[in-house]
Amino acid sequence: MSSMHAVEIIRHGAPEVLQLAQRPAPKPGPREVLIKVAASGVNRPDVLQRQGKYAPPPGASDLPGLEVAGTLVEGDFGGDNPFGLQLGDAVCALLAGGGYAEYAVAPLAQCLPVPAGLSPVEAAALPENFFTVWSNVFVRGRLGQGEGGAQESLLVQGGSDGIGVTAIQLAHALGHRVFATAGNAEKCAACERLGAERAINYRTEDFVAVVKQAAGDRGVDVILDNVAGDYVPRELDALAEGGRLVLIATMGGSRATIGAGQLMRCRLTLTGSTLRNRPVAFKAELARQLHREVWPLLESGQVRPVIHTVLPAREAARAHALMESSAHIGKIMLAWDN
Repeated sequence: MSSMHAVEIIRHGAPEVLQLAQRPAPKPGPREVLIKVAASGVNRPDVLQRQGKYAPPPGASDLPGLEVAGTLVEGDFGGDNPFGLQLGDAVCALLAGGGYAEYAVAPLAQCLPVPAGLSPVEAAALPENFFTVWSNVFVRGRLGQGEGGAQESLLVQGGSDGIGVTAIQLAHALGHRVFATAGNAEKCAACERLGAERAINYRTEDFVAVVKQAAGDRGVDVILDNVAGDYVPRELDALAEGGRLVLIATMGGSRATIGAGQLMRCRLTLTGSTLRNRPVAFKAELARQLHREVWPLLESGQVRPVIHTVLPAREAARAHALMESSAHIGKIMLAWDN
């Protein structure tokens, strides 16, 4: 394959700047593989990149797209290959960029076998959200390992998007009480169907009051937050003693005012992370943990990717417009007819 179709960002701007183009197919380097892409996931970092607010890390493709599923067609299978992958295997992969294309290169260590029973589209919906949630809720946030003990509780801000539906399902499947916020009754109902004990309409309800009432005024142990801004001081009020607030996005603004005394008195942790620019070794370790702890949940059906819609790759602009509308519940996917 010398050339391929890919969705380019022809300039920064509205969704219409995404255009289908012809490109040379990428070549895998050492410890990398080439994937013939069946489906690509659409994520908010793709939207930010299109808008000129989130540049790819050095060395990454300029094409958007952080996750794909497809078939291995070329590559270096030596070195770190914990799942014994070979040519022809069906995989899903976490990328630093380049996923909106018929072919994509990924580090072998960031590829996982497609869980049994999942379609290529469902598999492509996994990497970005599951790596992010596992890293932030269970590794950084240490859900179930803090002062609240093994049955600690979680509040998910924005429970109906791709990150949210993943966090709700994983925490619920692993035995934790889960609360979530969402913007309307339909989204709240979806969160509760996925395992949230109580979904909170953030437009009409105070999430601090609701979770404190539900948790016997103790508060929740971990909060996964994609809002930041003026949510942060309210979230600190909603945390139990020893609680952890984990920031993964700043949709509400990057600045917040907090009370340092409250952090000390209540032994709170305020932390955050990004995933895209982390080294391959870090992501490889997350892949091993996901394969060990989460892949069995996917194969048993206890956890499932939630797909809102699947669009042809040539309609990437429509996919971005839908994401910006926030009308979706779960994942927006692109399918490649190749």
